[in-house]
Order: sequence, then structure tokens, then C-alpha cells
Amino acid sequence: MRLYSQVKAPLCIRDCTSHPQQKKKKAPACCSSRYGLALLSSYGFFVVYSLRVNLSVAMVDMLNNTQQASGNHSGSVCAPHDSPAPPKHNQSASVYNWDSATQGWILGSFFYGYILTQIPGGYLAGRFGAKWLMGFGILGTVLFTLLTPLAADLGASYFIAVRVLEGIGEGVTFPAMYTMWSAWAPPLERSRLLTISYIGAQLGTVVVLPLSGEICFYMGWPYVFYLFGAVGLVWFILWAFLVFDSPNSHPRISEEERLYITNSLKNELSTNAGYIPWRAIVTSVPLLAIVVAHFSYNWTFYTLLTLLPTYMNDILGFSIQENGFLSALPYVGCALMAVLSGQVADYLRETCLYRTVTVRKSFSLIGMIGPAVFLVAAGYTGCNYKLAVTFLTISSALGGVSASGFNINHLDIAPSYAGILLGITNTFATIPGMVGPVIARALTHNNTIEEWQTVFYIAAAINVFGALFYTVFGRGKVQPWAVHTCYSHGD
Repeated sequence: MRLYSQVKAPLCIRDCTSHPQQKKKKAPACCSSRYGLALLSSYGFFVVYSLRVNLSVAMVDMLNNTQQASGNHSGSVCAPHDSPAPPKHNQSASVYNWDSATQGWILGSFFYGYILTQIPGGYLAGRFGAKWLMGFGILGTVLFTLLTPLAADLGASYFIAVRVLEGIGEGVTFPAMYTMWSAWAPPLERSRLLTISYIGAQLGTVVVLPLSGEICFYMGWPYVFYLFGAVGLVWFILWAFLVFDSPNSHPRISEEERLYITNSLKNELSTNAGYIPWRAIVTSVPLLAIVVAHFSYNWTFYTLLTLLPTYMNDILGFSIQENGFLSALPYVGCALMAVLSGQVADYLRETCLYRTVTVRKSFSLIGMIGPAVFLVAAGYTGCNYKLAVTFLTISSALGGVSASGFNINHLDIAPSYAGILLGITNTFATIPGMVGPVIARALTHNNTIEEWQTVFYIAAAINVFGALFYTVFGRGKVQPWAVHTCYSHGD
């Protein structure tokens, strides 16, 4: 049912009579429980990504490369960059003789576990509650992270097994959080709340990449896993005592906020909580559009996430210290753009009355085609490392715009089943993390600039295809199978 399909708003003017949600009094955001949840879940995703990406930098220091160990980067394609002589690089930790193929399998092994718990995570969160599923999922990952140095000493196969187990623990986190947001996020605050929540993933990458480089340099690579594991333990304690599954179960939420959230969602949630329309879900074309977009975006994202430090070291010739800082720059831009896009997206929907589908598709196009263009351009910068880092930063920054595009569209089309839908799309979107590093390392066996150009071209082409597919088949309204009484924010 189209509630305001005839409204035409060429100018951005607030019209409180034209939008059903604007009739309801909005509970203050400051010191609210829903924004408190957003901040604490952001901390959680900081932990999730810190435990995922720390290996990308640590791997550079774990390899038995005598040139690298002595501080000489003459093995890189481009001329090495001078680093301050003092202090001395801590080289007391073990190093390993892993070839490029083994490195690819180690970097991708996390995702072999991660893919297994996506759909079960969404189902279990809806069935038993998202709070403890997410809490214990991250806690398990933390414990296996602390065992990583021991596993590496035992051999590559043990190391791979531990990374798979870490992936199994982290696999439930995004589906669980989407399930929680289906009960906590008012429709016209979704972009804001979810971008705050998931900005932790970008911040985890931004902080951990440079900090891991420093930890490796001064303390040795094992401390990368010990220190960030400790940060995860602190998060679990806070999560256990401060978070609740829904507004109705929260003992400290104000009555005003509780009523605001529940009333805003009452027409969007399924009245039959025990029923899951599996056939309608798996045959949904709007869901397929999200699957394709998510898969395509993640191919580029995971290619950079796992291999950017390797590219910085092998091609551009940066040391372990410089590597982490420069590898983090693209994610600084991504984090900033993700938060900004969330504010703009909800402003366009709430104040300017843009249809949800228009906002989601526009932000997806910018957040997928833009990164593809600059990723390809980065491959042609040669040894101009300033231009290369600039293009890679712009590429990732534009990718942050998609945080308010397809990335949260699950909550638009089926809020009651958002966790399950996210589990489905993230299952397919995990495949690039599994095969991307393996394919990329196979294509860059000789570490030439031309080989890396091929890697960037493949990622860019997949990104563009996903953006176009989503533009054609994506939707912005609650699907009929997701509710008994369909309510729309505009297709």
C-alpha cells in the first residue's frame, strides 16, 4: 500500500502532514537507551574487526624474510622508504617459512568458519535472543585469538584451524545485531543508528592496522593477539550487564522512549513470531538484489582488508611501522563517510520525503561504482606512493556511503526477519573473503604491478555489476510476506 505515492516535494520542505511517522513525538536521542545500544554495539564491532584484521599486519612480521627482518626492503617493486634507525625492531618472536599459497589460505581461513554460522545466527537470534548469542560469539573469538601464537608455533594447519573457529564465533554477530535492531531501531532513525553501530567495524580497522604495526615493531607480533583479546574481554563484561534484547525488557529505559520505539514498529513487525516464511524469503527478488550487491561490495572490501598491508610491503616498499598507518588511511575515510551518509540518508527520507528505495539505490551506486573507479586508478599509479594511497583512500571512503544503501536494506523490506536475511546475504558475501585472498595471491605470485592491476580490475568489475543489479531489482518497502498488514515508507 503506498501511503504517500502522490506527494511531490521538489523542494526540501518539512511537511508533517505528509509522513505518518512525523505525527509521532520523537523521544530525545541524548542519553537514550537506543543510542546507548548503538555505542556499545559499535564497541563490539570494533572488537570484531580488530580480531579479524590484526593478522593482516602481523602476517608481514610472521614471515621468515631475511631482507625484511634486517630492515632492507629492496625486495619490493618500488624503492624502499627510509625509516628512523632507532628504536630497534623487536625480532624475538618466531617466524615461519610459509609460501604465498599458504599465506592465502591462512588469510582466508577465518571466512571458512564465518560462513557456517550466518544463517544459523539469524535464526538463533530470533529464537533465543540476540544479546547472549552475540556476546558469547565474540567471547569465543576472543579466547581463540589468545591461543593464536600457540597455534602458529604448532604449525600452519593448527593456525588455520584456530582462525576457522574464530570465524565461527564472529559469524553470528551481524545477524544477531540486525535481529536486535529490528526491535530497537525506529524506521526513520535506522540509517543513523545502524551507521553508528557499524562504524565500530571501520574504527576497528582504522585503529588496529597502525597499532598492530607498532605492536609488532616494539613488542613482537604475538602481542597483537594478546592485547586485542584483552580489549574483547572488557567489552563482554559491559555487554553482559548493560544490554537487553528489547525495549520492553530493559529495566532502565524511559517510558517515553519505550513507547516511541514500540509504536513506531508496531505496523512493521510480524504478528506471528514463531512463523518464518522460508519459501517467500528464498524466492524474494529484493533479497536477491541485496545478496548480489553485498557479495560484490565485499569482494573489493575483503581484497583490500586482507591484502592491503601485503601490497604496501611488496609493491610500495613500506616497513612494518609505516605499513599499518598507511593501510589504515582508507578506512578513516570509510568511517567518516559511513557516519555522514547515515545522517544524510535519514534527513532525505524524513525531512525531504525521498522514497526509501531512491535513497538506498542512490547511496549504493555512489558507494560501489565510485570505489571501483579509484581502485583501478590506484593500480596505474606505479611507484607514486602518495597518489596510490590517495586513490585507495578515496576508494574506501566512497565505499562508506553504501552503509546507508543496500547494507541496511534488510530492515526496510522485512524488519521481523532482518537477522535471518542478513545471515543469508552475509553467507554469500563471505565467499569473497574465502576465495578472494587465495585468488589474489595466486595472481600475484611474482608481485608485479601488472599482476596487482589484474586483481584490482576483477574487484572493480564485480563491484560495478553488483551496483547495477541492485539498482534494477532493489526495493525499499516492507514486503507482503514479512507482515500480515503491510506498511510502507515508500517504495
